[in-house]
Amino acid sequence: MVFSTPLFLFYFLPIFLVIYYLLPHKGQNIFLLIASILFYSWGAPEFILIVLLSIFIDFFIIKRMSNTVGVKRSRWLVASLVLNISFLLYFKYANFFVDNINHIASFFSLAPMSWKKVLLPIGISFFTFQKMSYSIDVYRGDGAPLKSIFNYALYILMFPPLIAGPIIRFKEIETQLFDRSAHDSFNDRTVGFVRFMIGLAKKVLIANILAEQVDAIFALTPDSFSSSTAWIGMIAYSFQIYFDFSGYSDMALGIGKMMGYEYPENFNFPYISQSISEFWRRWHITLGKWMKDYIYIPLGGNRVPVLRSYLNLVIVFLISGFWHGAAWTFVAWGIYHGIFLVADRLFFSRFLKKIGKLPATLLTLFVVMIGWVLFRSESISYAMQFYRKLFCWDNRIDEFHFDSHFIFIMVCAAIFSLMGYFKKIENFQYQLYNPNQKWQKLAVYAFFAVILFILSGGALLAGGFNPFIYFRF
Repeated sequence: MVFSTPLFLFYFLPIFLVIYYLLPHKGQNIFLLIASILFYSWGAPEFILIVLLSIFIDFFIIKRMSNTVGVKRSRWLVASLVLNISFLLYFKYANFFVDNINHIASFFSLAPMSWKKVLLPIGISFFTFQKMSYSIDVYRGDGAPLKSIFNYALYILMFPPLIAGPIIRFKEIETQLFDRSAHDSFNDRTVGFVRFMIGLAKKVLIANILAEQVDAIFALTPDSFSSSTAWIGMIAYSFQIYFDFSGYSDMALGIGKMMGYEYPENFNFPYISQSISEFWRRWHITLGKWMKDYIYIPLGGNRVPVLRSYLNLVIVFLISGFWHGAAWTFVAWGIYHGIFLVADRLFFSRFLKKIGKLPATLLTLFVVMIGWVLFRSESISYAMQFYRKLFCWDNRIDEFHFDSHFIFIMVCAAIFSLMGYFKKIENFQYQLYNPNQKWQKLAVYAFFAVILFILSGGALLAGGFNPFIYFRF
């Protein structure tokens, strides 16, 4: 089930919230878990039993780990990590490895390996990272292990962030599983409603419109369109992925807020960044923090010699790229960002500071957009052809004619992406989502949120289904 569908918007969510509000706290948790299992089963019924089994096994491994010390404790942690990584490797990467083995076999004229394609459970990258962070935090003593498997399943399967994040660490939500009174006022619910509708509008009114042209451009070989079309396609995809992914995050945070949960922020105007390092502090924030705390710092972080720290950065972002998808394009995208982060430390960030705020922002955005070509391309060779089209100017006239609606949405996307450049507007988002403000302001925000809902609902009913980009990760 997807947030931006009539089934979810007009049936699942309102029915869920009405029943949820009528129940006492303990009943809310039970109902939320049941609803989350239904939510996941609706989109992936063939995987729900496998996911539940992995949760069951992992819970008891971690419970045993918490009751032991020394080497045995470490062994139980390794068992938990091996379980989760194996689960991820099989379902997400088995096809990739077999395909590459078969390519090598064909090169040497060997018989290919017969293999039935493995289907990908939706949300596997996100809930696997949550499970791993829980086991590591319990091992480190950063959180007390849950006594009830019910509460552990609720933490992993809670439907708002289940499919595409944000990645929530156990210590960020531990107390909220048992007491949500601090975030369960009428104002909190109103702010949650506003945020959900803003996220819906980002997805339906901006990302989906851009996706139509982006998909059409990237479906063709770069030789069949002009350089200007290639530039428009790259820029449009950069805006599409931002509004698509941040839109989902806003919707997840909004639903959480309506339920009394305070989920961590995942985006903060990433396209106004003045360096690649800053970009990764603003883009997919929860993934960046996860990678830092559970991979970069254990590798030695900044405590190791300089060259080793640079290598660690590249390793972390290689893993980040591979986490996004089982394809060489994602690996290349991760290495690309890792190299630019090393360049940031060597000279690039100092250079960006010297040229001024606006040029630094535009140059950083250019570097990020160039990287998105790798992310969107089906293969490395396609990406290289696309780059050649970008930088070897071709004035040919192609079949693409961008209508006024698309151009208007592109302009809106640029404005909404970059308006955080002005500090007052960047700070406005904190005011917008702050429940501790006068009811008159909240009423105005809610009024505009209703308008966004009407526009988005109309667009959904009139148009076709377009899934979130990060659903495949």
